[in-house]
Amino acid sequence: MGSNILVMNTTSHETRVALVENGTISEFFLERNSERGTAGNIYKGKVLRVLPGMQAAFVDIGQEKAAFLYVSDVYNKHEAYMQEVDADAVDDPEIPQSRGQNRPVGPIEERLRQGQEILVQVAKEAIGTKGARITSHISLPGRFLVHMPTFDHIGVSRRIDSEAERTRLRDIVNERRQAGTGIIVRTASEGATEQQIDDDFSYLTSLWRNILQNFEVVKAPCLLYEELDLPLRAVRDLLTDGIDEIIVDDPKQYDRVREFVEKYMPDHVAGVKLYQGFEPIFDAYGIEIEIQRALARKVWLRSGGYLVIDTAEALTAIDVNTGKYVGSHTLEDTILQINLEAVREIAYQLKVRNIGGIVIIDFIDMERVLNRDKVYAALEEALSHDKAKTNVLKISEFGLVEMTRKRVRESLIQSICEPCFYCEGKGYIKSRQSVAYEILRDLQREAVLNSRRPITVIAHPDVAHLLFDEERGAIEELERKLDRPIEIEANTQFHHEQYEVLCDD
Repeated sequence: MGSNILVMNTTSHETRVALVENGTISEFFLERNSERGTAGNIYKGKVLRVLPGMQAAFVDIGQEKAAFLYVSDVYNKHEAYMQEVDADAVDDPEIPQSRGQNRPVGPIEERLRQGQEILVQVAKEAIGTKGARITSHISLPGRFLVHMPTFDHIGVSRRIDSEAERTRLRDIVNERRQAGTGIIVRTASEGATEQQIDDDFSYLTSLWRNILQNFEVVKAPCLLYEELDLPLRAVRDLLTDGIDEIIVDDPKQYDRVREFVEKYMPDHVAGVKLYQGFEPIFDAYGIEIEIQRALARKVWLRSGGYLVIDTAEALTAIDVNTGKYVGSHTLEDTILQINLEAVREIAYQLKVRNIGGIVIIDFIDMERVLNRDKVYAALEEALSHDKAKTNVLKISEFGLVEMTRKRVRESLIQSICEPCFYCEGKGYIKSRQSVAYEILRDLQREAVLNSRRPITVIAHPDVAHLLFDEERGAIEELERKLDRPIEIEANTQFHHEQYEVLCDD
C-alpha cells in the first residue's frame, strides 16, 4: 500500500473519492448521480432581476433557484478575447487584476438590465436555501494551467518552491498568452516539458473559443460547459508526483481513469490499479470509519480530551474540552497540551468535513500569553497545509479564535445528511411536560368562554399518557371548573409537539 493514495469507490448511484496521505484522509469528495455538482460549469444565463440596493442581480441559469451575481463579478466584454492583440504588449503585474476591475465599476443598474443574456460561471454551489453564486470572470482549469480570459495576470503556484522553475514556467506561458488574458500555472506543472504546457494551453484556448461561439447560437438559460465528473476531476486536480497509487473499485471507472491518465499524465499510468479485494474498498483502507467519525458531533482526542462541533446556518462552533485527560504536571501545562492536540484535530476535521464560512474555536482558557501564542502559531501551521484559503485572528483573552475558511461546495454533513424531520434541524424539541402544560393552559381558556360544549384533546401518545396519568388530577379539576367532560385521545401520526383542542357542538 502506497503512503499517499487516491481511493475511488463507485456504485450505480454515487462516487466517493478520498485522498489518503500517510494513512490519514486529507480530502474527501462525494458526488451523487442525481445531484451532480455545478461548480465550474459555464452557462448562458438570463438576468431575472437587478437589485440596485444590494448591487447584485438574480440570474436564471436553469437551476431550481436563481443564481446570485455581485456587481464586482459582472463582466460582459468577452468578445474582446476574439480580437487578435500583440502579445508583446503584455505586462506582468504581481497582483492579479481583472480588466473589469481596472476600469471604473459603475452601478449594477447601468451594467445589467432585466432580460439581458450573459455568460457566467458557477463560483459556489447552491447551498441550503441559497442559490449558486456566479461570476462573469471565467476560469478554465487544465492539467497544468488555469486559463482566465478576463484577468491580465500570470500567476505561479506557491507550492512550487524553486525560483528557477517558477521563472521558467512564467516565461513559457508569457510567450503564449494573449494580451489582457491571464494564466495560473498549477503545481502539477513543476518539471513539465514545454510541449506539455503548450498542449494544455492550446486545449484551454480552443475550449474557450468554442464556448464563446456556442454562446452566440443558443438560447438562455443553457449549459455551455460542464466541469469534469468527480473521478476525472480528482485525477486532474489531485494527482501529483507525491501520489503513489490510484485505486479504483469499478472496472468501467478504472478504464476511464486509466485512459485519462494515459492521455494527460502518462508517467502515472503504472500507479492506476483496479481493486479486487472482497472487502469494500473504503473499509479496506480505513476510510469508512473516518467518515462516520467526521459526522459525529463529539470527536475524541487520543489523550482523552474531545471536541464538540456544532454547525449552524451562519457559523460553525468548535468547543475544546479536557474530558478524561488529567495531565501529569500543572493545570496550565495540561490545558496547553489539550489545546495543542486539539489544533491538529481541528485542522483535520475542517478539511475532512469541508467546513466553510465563519468558524469560532473555543479553546480551553490559558492564563499565560506565551501559551496562547504557542497554540495560535500551531493553528496557523496546521492550516497552512489546507488548500482552502483560511484567515485566522489572534486568540482572545477568553480563549476564542475567529477564523474563516473558503466555502465552495457543501460540507460533508450537508452532502450526506439532512435536517432532522422531527425537530426541523433545531436539535431539540419541547418536553412532553411542556406540551402537556400548554394543553392545560388552552383548556383553562375555555373557562373564560363559559362554553358548555364537551372538549376533546388529541395529542401524541407520550403526551396523552402524561395527561392520563401524572396530570390526571389537573384534568379532573378542569372538568369540575368547566362543568364539562374532557376526553383525551392519542394519535400516533401527531408530532411530539402537536395537539388539538376540539370543542364539539
